[in-house]
Amino acid sequence: MHLPLLTILTFLPAAGALLIALTRATPEAGDRSARWIALWCSVATLAIALLMWARFVPGQPGFQFEERADWVPGFGISYHVGLDGISLLFVVLSTFLVPVSIVAAWNSIENRARDYMIAVLLLESTLIGLFGALDFVLFYVFYEATLIPGSLLIGIWGGPKRVYASIRFFLFTFGGSLFMLLSLLAMWHTAGTTDIPVLMRTHFAPAAQGWMFLGLVLAFGVKLPLFPLHTWLPDAYAEAPAPATALLSGVLAKAGAYGFIRFAIPMLPDAAARYAPWMIGLGIVAVIYAAIVALAQTDMKRLIAYSSFSHMGLVLVGLFTLNAPGVDGALFQMLSHGIIIAALFLSIAMLSSRTGDRSISGVSGVAARMPAFATLGMLFFMANIGLPGTGSFVGELLVMIGAIHLGFWVALLSGSAMILGAAYMLVLYGRVMFGSVRSLAGGLRDLSPQEMAVLVPLAVITLWMGIYPSSFTRVFDPAVTGLVAGHRQAVAAAASPAAPTVLEAAR
Repeated sequence: MHLPLLTILTFLPAAGALLIALTRATPEAGDRSARWIALWCSVATLAIALLMWARFVPGQPGFQFEERADWVPGFGISYHVGLDGISLLFVVLSTFLVPVSIVAAWNSIENRARDYMIAVLLLESTLIGLFGALDFVLFYVFYEATLIPGSLLIGIWGGPKRVYASIRFFLFTFGGSLFMLLSLLAMWHTAGTTDIPVLMRTHFAPAAQGWMFLGLVLAFGVKLPLFPLHTWLPDAYAEAPAPATALLSGVLAKAGAYGFIRFAIPMLPDAAARYAPWMIGLGIVAVIYAAIVALAQTDMKRLIAYSSFSHMGLVLVGLFTLNAPGVDGALFQMLSHGIIIAALFLSIAMLSSRTGDRSISGVSGVAARMPAFATLGMLFFMANIGLPGTGSFVGELLVMIGAIHLGFWVALLSGSAMILGAAYMLVLYGRVMFGSVRSLAGGLRDLSPQEMAVLVPLAVITLWMGIYPSSFTRVFDPAVTGLVAGHRQAVAAAASPAAPTVLEAAR
């Protein structure tokens, strides 16, 4: 009997949260115990994820680490989980960023630290469950469940406008999810099951695909976010505490893009091909619009928030090139962006905790007082621009290779993310790090060992992804190749008079 690794991985953080909740102690002792329980639980979860990565066979078709149990068999709903090369790396990303964010919050979260650690561990469980789900209802449950800890992290431990930002985050995501539920019900009504592998082989009528695709766009477009469904993002990212923002931007935003890969493209191939130019257009608008707005920001954290939005627009372009280089690039960009954007938000938080000011004009000359911080900051800033040798460069290059297959202007406008990104990131770095040392910056101390323990692993992975990208692409490239080939075959089959019926495809 095989050990149910994926189920253990999914619910281990939730078990840690339950253990923290059941621990009885004084508030101070309870907070201290909660920090250590959360840390060791998240480290154990990361170790299991790395073990699964080591045991994963990239060339093996289908899903691995599969587990299945009846849930609501009369309606074709089951507890079905498993991983392919795409979902595996998102699970690893989630389990890596959680212990990093816990260490980052060790001293910065003093109010109700016990409750904070419970929320973080619950968010980790829902994220792992989301990426591992192979049943649409199970995916929907985990997708919706991320709302609760995510909203609490913003609304309880955030900044002055935290309640407003939390409500907007909740309402936008919950409202979008209702459209996903409608698409789910339409698929279930047609196929008689919510099993994802079966739905991938099911042919839906082209007219129905259009409506289903629209529902998924409204659902996943909010989380991605997709222009113009992004208005919750600047407030949520700016108001949330930096360790929580690292999780929201580094992993939770990827759930939207993952939904397009897992559902919209393989299950609705005709609609995906039909509306791909519109999706690419919205991605390009996001790239340019967010970069221009970032240039006008005076708050460092809001600038990074718009930078994240701009890069996710590039991800959308890569996904809807519907070719292997573009989708590979989108996936690589998502993984590298998860690491880099988390590092940027945490770096800004470390600086603002010393200065008490997040404004770009509030401090200068930091490099003279904090050389270690300036060095690591330079790496993360250059990586966000897409400097060769960093992970972001590989992802952006692959997206542009995929885009050039569609046309010169698509590639040029998509590539403007690198130019515009260089403009606002260099302005930010130059104003803060260099210039005369102001009185505000005169007493700055450099990074502590704990802060180094947070940023150095992120820096190492940023360089690892840029120098040795094949260690990641070899994991998800076979799945991407199969996805793209299956999409083309489905579009070609639907165009022929002998297109398979729903029941034939399901068999």
